[in-house]
Amino acid sequence: MSYIDGFIIPVPLNKKETYRAMAAEAAAVFKDHGATRVVECWGDDLPGGQTTDFMGAAQAKGGENVVFSWIVWPSREARDAGYKLVMADPRMKMEESTSFDGGRLIFGGFEVMLDTDQAAPAS
Repeated sequence: MSYIDGFIIPVPLNKKETYRAMAAEAAAVFKDHGATRVVECWGDDLPGGQTTDFMGAAQAKGGENVVFSWIVWPSREARDAGYKLVMADPRMKMEESTSFDGGRLIFGGFEVMLDTDQAAPAS
C-alpha cells in the first residue's frame, strides 16, 4: 500500500505561476528519488468554516490562496529513504521564499486507509 506526504501551503495570488514552476521542478526531484506521483491543487472552492477551514489552517492572509498537494510513495520506507535524497539534491536549493512562506506550510506523512484504486490494507 502506498504512503502519502500531504501539504497545505498558503501562496500569494500573484505568485501562482511562480509557485507552479517551482512545484514542477520539485516534482521532478521527488520522482527521481522514488515518488510515484506528485499532485498540486490550487484552491478553487474553499468555503469558510465556523471552527476552521483551509484558509484558516494555513493562516492564509488577504491576497493569498491555499495549495493542497500530495506526494505518493510506494511505502513509508521508500519515502524515508527518498526524502533524504531529495533534501540532499542540489536541485532543491530553490528560493521558496519567492513563491510562499515556508513557515506556514503544513505537512505530514499518512498511511493509506482507503484507496478506491487499490486494495484496502489488512487490519
